[in-house]
Amino acid sequence: MNRVLVVGSINMDLVVETDQIPTLGETLLGQSFTTHPGGKGANQAVAASRLGATVTMIGCVGSDVFGTDLINGLNRENIDTRYVRITDKAATGVAIITVSQSENAIIVVPGANHALMPDDLFAAESAFAEADVVISQLEIPLPVVQAAAELAARHGKPFLLNPAPAMPLPDSILQHTTLLTPNEHELAIVFSTPVDAWQQSLRLYPAKVIMTKGRDGAWFTNRNSELQHQPGFPVRAVDTTGAGDTFNGTLAAFWGGEMGEIARLACAAGALSVTRAGAQGGMPNREELFDFLKQQSF
Repeated sequence: MNRVLVVGSINMDLVVETDQIPTLGETLLGQSFTTHPGGKGANQAVAASRLGATVTMIGCVGSDVFGTDLINGLNRENIDTRYVRITDKAATGVAIITVSQSENAIIVVPGANHALMPDDLFAAESAFAEADVVISQLEIPLPVVQAAAELAARHGKPFLLNPAPAMPLPDSILQHTTLLTPNEHELAIVFSTPVDAWQQSLRLYPAKVIMTKGRDGAWFTNRNSELQHQPGFPVRAVDTTGAGDTFNGTLAAFWGGEMGEIARLACAAGALSVTRAGAQGGMPNREELFDFLKQQSF
């Protein structure tokens, strides 16, 4: 299995379950409140580790209870946290998540995630040299993503970028990105194109983009710009939080194989992840993933 280096966010998810998501000015009673470890970076690290990858995390948390709990949780998932910095200048990042009827609305407060600096990455350059694949997201400052892309390129490592939350990306990052992993709305924002022009965008970047499309699975192109589709796997959804992160962590864990097969593994893992509550709570291990695939007809 791959040695995966994750450069990204580490949050505590504060989750409220309710019958419906409130509108502006509305107060509703919720059914439950729970806390779960989260952050796109940490989620993708956990997803890759559970599938058998050797995972190292670069990130930043506050010197508070959430920070301590999150580092301990990553350690329990067999993730190397030596490069997770603890700062007393910002609180640990949080995500406030409202879940209603399998859908969710999320507000992220970055906190210590925005204290992560390029110098933190340069101090951890040996981790880039030792990795087989590097993956990052956009819940950390863009200069840090830039540094991650450049360090991956310097050491000849593939760089996977999940552009979420989405923003237009400079060419200096895109040119070092081996694979971009947006959903259809993120794809439109990154390339400043209409949402319904996603097929054209995929063809303009052959074998460089894989786009997730919820229950419809994933779409990508081969090196000849021919459109390829991996259908989604029908499951009973309990909580869709973290499905995209599971997809991305799976890509990193199995990176190096044929794209069609990696996409199939990632879609299956993403489907399994929504059958249980919590961003990390539903992420499958390797045995669960392959048992699930054995039961599928395609």
